[in-house]
Amino acid sequence: MLTEQQKSLVQSSWAKVAPISETAAQLFYSKLFELDPAVKPLFKSTDLKEQGEKLMKTLTLAVNSLNNLETLVPIVQQLGKRHKEYGVTPSHYDTVAAALLDTLSKGLGDDFTPDTKAAWVETYTVLSKTMIDAAEY
Repeated sequence: MLTEQQKSLVQSSWAKVAPISETAAQLFYSKLFELDPAVKPLFKSTDLKEQGEKLMKTLTLAVNSLNNLETLVPIVQQLGKRHKEYGVTPSHYDTVAAALLDTLSKGLGDDFTPDTKAAWVETYTVLSKTMIDAAEY
């Protein structure tokens, strides 16, 4: 479970990424497709700019809701079910984690400290497990 310090680190670091959300989304998808070109067809009929906006809004909602898990968990569960319908598999979540951490590292620079990275890893692990469990693979 996330500690209060981890939640705080995730929220304060995300506040620094939010102003560059369009760039962050571009970095994320570029890295995602670089790490696993096989996921690119999952986005074949998707406007990536629009998808990037959705990604950033979803991440913002998740980050802002870390102190209100009763609200966040059902949303994340629905997201997991939808992603399964899109063809996302459990292995894709590891690739997404790597792309997200790379994006945060580039976006935060020196502010992406080992503690901040660890907080993001823990947060993503909790959220992705919730999504995978809800999708019932």
